[in-house]
Amino acid sequence: MLTVAGLSKSFGGRELFDDVSFNIMSGDRIAITGPNGAGKSTLIKIILGKEEPDGGSVSFIRGTRVGYLPQESEPAGNETVLEVAIPHEHEHDGQFVAKVKQILNSLGFKLTDYDRPAREMSGGWIMRAHLARLLADEPDLLMLDEPTNHLDLETLIWFQDYLKYYPGAILLISHDREFLNNLCTHIAELRASKIMRYTGNYDEYLVQRAAMEATLIATAKAQQRDIDRLQLFADRFGAKASKASQAQSKRKQIERIKEDMVEVPDGPESTMGFRFPQPQRSGQRVITLEKISFGYSKIATPAAHILEDESAQPTPDHPPVKLLYENLDFEVERDQRIVLVGPNGAGKSTLLKLLAEVLKPISGVHKLGHNTKYGYFAQHRAAMLNPKHTVFQEAMDTPQRITEQAIRTVLGSFLFRGDDIYKPVSVLSGGEKSRLALVKLLLDPPNLLLMDEPTTHLDLASVDALIVALKQYQGTLVFISHDVHFIRALSTHVVRVEAGQLKHFGGGYQYYLDKTQQSARSALTSSSQVASAGQKSSEPKVDRKEQKRLEAAQRQARSNKKSEIQKRIATLEKEIADLEVREGELALELEKPEAYANGRATHINRELMKVTDRLPVATAQWEAANKELAEFDGVQPEAP
Repeated sequence: MLTVAGLSKSFGGRELFDDVSFNIMSGDRIAITGPNGAGKSTLIKIILGKEEPDGGSVSFIRGTRVGYLPQESEPAGNETVLEVAIPHEHEHDGQFVAKVKQILNSLGFKLTDYDRPAREMSGGWIMRAHLARLLADEPDLLMLDEPTNHLDLETLIWFQDYLKYYPGAILLISHDREFLNNLCTHIAELRASKIMRYTGNYDEYLVQRAAMEATLIATAKAQQRDIDRLQLFADRFGAKASKASQAQSKRKQIERIKEDMVEVPDGPESTMGFRFPQPQRSGQRVITLEKISFGYSKIATPAAHILEDESAQPTPDHPPVKLLYENLDFEVERDQRIVLVGPNGAGKSTLLKLLAEVLKPISGVHKLGHNTKYGYFAQHRAAMLNPKHTVFQEAMDTPQRITEQAIRTVLGSFLFRGDDIYKPVSVLSGGEKSRLALVKLLLDPPNLLLMDEPTTHLDLASVDALIVALKQYQGTLVFISHDVHFIRALSTHVVRVEAGQLKHFGGGYQYYLDKTQQSARSALTSSSQVASAGQKSSEPKVDRKEQKRLEAAQRQARSNKKSEIQKRIATLEKEIADLEVREGELALELEKPEAYANGRATHINRELMKVTDRLPVATAQWEAANKELAEFDGVQPEAP
């Protein structure tokens, strides 16, 4: 479908990538990962023909249709939501229009939003309309740059499930670890101007990369030991006439080893070695809402983003159109880690703003507990930074007495490294400002943190740094996030917000999923029993002889199918065993000095990488075949 061959690109003398090559086949789900500034978005633009490479080529199979969703959409004109989502060539295609409407509904739009001018909506909602257009059009290759940034949790889960069954190939950039784990079949890591392709999802990629790096490091050390040993001989006996030819031979061996010298990749990004200052301990009851009633003075629809618009707060002149909350009670206790979940537009952000007193209730009481000091993190918090400061000056501007070295360490953990700390705040991107605001918040944390989508615009390394920081944090946390990895890592309590009501789940995110799925299964079982009971009375009678013939044919078909699955399992088991044996043999060969003396090390490494690429694929196929066999036999395997 797509072949990238020998691409190279530099900017201002800095090499982004060199001799990058890879293929994309139908059905692939590939994520491009790498540190900030590695050139991921530039690579996407070159593939799309929006930028020219310095060298190399990009070629598509003739007739390949490509669709692209950028990080940010262009400002909308006078088009309605439907006009954005439906290409002109399909506007009279009833089937296509129906499909678009179904996808728009799944992405959170209401029927009343379809004819609204898109310019009235936020950029995130315009992106959803463009996404609906792409999904309905089904290009052969779907290219997505940070597609989850503007999605709430429930919409993200729908989107993730939808892409699992997408008929074409997918190439994407994403900083959502759970999303990558659930979707990707391959990871292409862009690092140190090279690209390395791994088979499997993101977690499997981390394991494979660690194993590969350990092998490369061990190989490089063995090579260096050989060089040192040979060099010692050459230095010691080079001046002796009787040993001169041997010394010269040793020098040639050194040169051959250096030609095949394994390049050790940069070490893993440093983890946070700084312990954040801890807040003063609060009372047991941290914050309480009693009999709270609240509504907006405009009709709140998700696409209009009224829930983020403080101008829609009720006033005596503009009373609420409809109450979002009525007689609401909510209490947060010390050390709780609460995540707010629920459908889009349910009022999660509103609840967080009521807690933070950004919004004032129509009636009811807001009570802070003993010694409670709260901090509220929302996207507009970045605007509170001083644009005249440098990054370092802004981080230093905190009541806490913290050493310069400690601040540098924290800034480094959030990817402000080297000369980046001297950048003026005024030139920072939105994501960089968000990271800097998080640094300031964590350097002087209150004992109650209220955080609305804190991981938006953060890359994987920054999300991990934030998780480390918040795990250290000895206070209370209430947050909203669409990053499932972040939620799993931190939440100990889930509150579902829906239709003005709060439902509490006294456990982490997996406990919440188990409980809600159990309820859904119970409801489905009840409805199925009712349907089957009604169906029995209306089933027509079947001729007994014909029925026996059909049953015999079905048994034979099942037997053939079972035999085919068992053969597949046996074949995969043999392949996996052979691969594991070969992996061990190759690793042993790499430890032998003669492998480097005769130049075979490079070939051995290449074969080893092919083996390590194939092993997880074969294992995954074996697991899938076993699961298929268990389901075929009527045994439901336990969900992972």
